[in-house]
Amino acid sequence: MALSGVQNLFKERKYPFILASAILLLLVVTLLILTAGSQSSLSFYSGSDLQRRISSPTPTPTPPPSNSSVPASVGEPPRKAPALGLSVKWAMCKGPTAVDFIPCLDNFKAIKGLKSRRHMEHRERHCPSPSLRCLVPLPKGYKVPVPWPKSRDMIWYNNVPHPKLVEYKKDQNWVQKSGDYFHFPGGGTQFKDGVANYINFVEKTLPTIEWGKHVRVILDVGCGVASFGGYLLDKDVITMSLAPKDEHEAQIQFALERGIPATLSVIGTQMLTFPDNVYDLIHCARCRVHWDADGGKPLLELNRILRPGGFFLWSATPVYRNDERDQNVWKAMVDLTKSMCWKVVAKAIDSSGIGLVIYQKPVSSSCYEERQESSPPLCEQQDQRQHSWYVPLGGCLNRLPDNSSWPAHWPKRLRIKPFSLSSEVETEQMFYEDSKHWSALVSDVYLEGFGINWSGVRNVMDMNAGYGGFAAALIDMPLWVMNVVPIHVQDSLSVIFSRGLIGTYHDWCESFNTYPRTYDLLHSSFLFKDLPERCEVVDIAVEMDRILRPGGYVLVQDSIEVINKLGPVLRSLNWSVTLHQEQFLVGKKGFWRPGDGSIIST
Repeated sequence: MALSGVQNLFKERKYPFILASAILLLLVVTLLILTAGSQSSLSFYSGSDLQRRISSPTPTPTPPPSNSSVPASVGEPPRKAPALGLSVKWAMCKGPTAVDFIPCLDNFKAIKGLKSRRHMEHRERHCPSPSLRCLVPLPKGYKVPVPWPKSRDMIWYNNVPHPKLVEYKKDQNWVQKSGDYFHFPGGGTQFKDGVANYINFVEKTLPTIEWGKHVRVILDVGCGVASFGGYLLDKDVITMSLAPKDEHEAQIQFALERGIPATLSVIGTQMLTFPDNVYDLIHCARCRVHWDADGGKPLLELNRILRPGGFFLWSATPVYRNDERDQNVWKAMVDLTKSMCWKVVAKAIDSSGIGLVIYQKPVSSSCYEERQESSPPLCEQQDQRQHSWYVPLGGCLNRLPDNSSWPAHWPKRLRIKPFSLSSEVETEQMFYEDSKHWSALVSDVYLEGFGINWSGVRNVMDMNAGYGGFAAALIDMPLWVMNVVPIHVQDSLSVIFSRGLIGTYHDWCESFNTYPRTYDLLHSSFLFKDLPERCEVVDIAVEMDRILRPGGYVLVQDSIEVINKLGPVLRSLNWSVTLHQEQFLVGKKGFWRPGDGSIIST
C-alpha cells in the first residue's frame, strides 16, 4: 500500500522538490563513501603540497588537519607490503672501485673526456645517464659498525679497508691501525697537541665564539677524517665536514663510519649545495684551497654561505711562517679579505707553534658601498637563485639581507621561528604547528610502533626535510640528521640552518654524494608522489640500497599507491618490508647481495 502510494507520487510528479532532494542526498552519500575509500585512515600533510599553497617566497607548510591525531600504531600488528608480481634481475656493480662506488663521482668515462682539470672539474659531479641499476658489493669481512660513541675513536678495519692514510699521515696522528680496528687518536696536521686542545685554544683566542651557544653550525673545509667535527659534538656544535673524493683515500668514508656528519664536495667551478648566509663559522686547517685563485672565487663562495657576522677560522702556514712563499699568500689574503670587508678579530699562535687567524663577515652592506673600488662587484639582484644546484661559482659579493640578526643561543634557536621566515602571523602559526606535529609523530609512533631498533641508529637522512621538524623531534637522541631539501620543492634549507641543524640540496633523480653503507636510517615523508617524471622508483630504491648499511632501515610515509610501487622493489632486494596504518612503509636491509644475475620475484 505504502509502496503503491510512493509510485503514484512519482508518476503524478507531485512534490518535485522531494524527488530532487532524494537524488541529491543519494549523490552526497555516494561521494562520501568513495572519498573515504580512497584515503587512508589518517592523512598527514605533505610539506611540498602545503608549500605550493602559499604565495610568499618563504615556504610555509600547512599544519595537520585540526581533527587529526597521531595514529596509535602500538598494538596494531604490521602487515607485509603487497606483492605485485614484480620480477627484477639484479646484478653486482663491477670494477676495482665497485665496493665504494659513487655513480656521480666515479663516472670515469665523463671524467676522461673533460677538457680541463685546472679548477677541480674531475672532482665534481658527472652523473651517468641512464642511471646504473647495479648493487654495490660488500667489503670482504664487513661487520655491523661499531656503535656510537665508541665509533668516534675506533671502527672496524674491514668496513673501510683503506690503510693508505695510516702511512701517509703517520706523523700527524690522523688514523692508526691496530688489529681488526682503525683508531683515531684525535690528531691532525694542525692539531699538534690534539684536537681537543685546539678547540679550547680557539675559544680562548676569541671567547665570543662560545661553542655550542653562540656558534652552533659549522662547515669544516678539507676536514680530513673529521676529528675536528667529531670532538665539537661534545660542545653541542654540529659540523658539516666537507672534502672531495681525492688522493686522501676514503677520508669522508672514515668520518661517516665513525658516526660524524660529513659529505663529499669540492670548491671547484660550481657553488656548494648550501643556501646563502647560513653557517655560523667556517673552518679551514691546511685545507689546500687557494682562496685567492681565479679572482678570489673560492673565498667569495665561503662569503656567500657564511652568516652575516659569522667567522672564518683559517689555520695555515701563511698565518705564522715568514718564508717568501707563505708571506706572498698572506699578502694576497690580506688584500682579498679587505676588499670583501672582512675584518680580523683575532690572531694567535699556540704552544706548539701553530697559528690561526679569525675573520668576521660584516652584518650590513654599508662597507660595500663605501669601498674605493667596487672589486669584487656586488651581485646583481637577478643573480639570486632558489637552489644552488649546478650553479657556476660567482665572482661577486652577495648583498646582505635587511635583517641580519644572529639566531638565538642554542638550544633556544631550535624551537623559535627563524628570522628567515615571513613575519606574518599565519606563517608563525604554521611553523609551530609543524614542530608540534613532528614531535607527536616521532615520540608516539616512530619511536614506539614500528619495531625499529633506535639504539643502533646513528647516521640519519631525511630525504624531504621541510622545516627540519623530524630532525628537531629527534634532537635528544644520540644521532644526527642530514636534512635534504629536494630541488623540485620550495626552498626551506635556510630555515633548517637557522634552527641549528644541517642539510643540503639534492636532486633525487641522481645519486647522492656519499659512499655506500654510510647511513643507518633513511626517512621520507611524501617525497615520491611529486618527483619529476624522469625519476623512477626503481632508481631511487637502488640508491637507497647503496646508501644504507646492512641492518639499516627505510621509513617512508606516502600514499598507498606509492607504497604499492616501492614495497615490491625493496622486497626484490631481499629486504623485510612491513606496512603500517596504510601509509607507513618500514623496510630493513639485510646482508643479501646478488650472485650472477640473481632473479628475485615478488
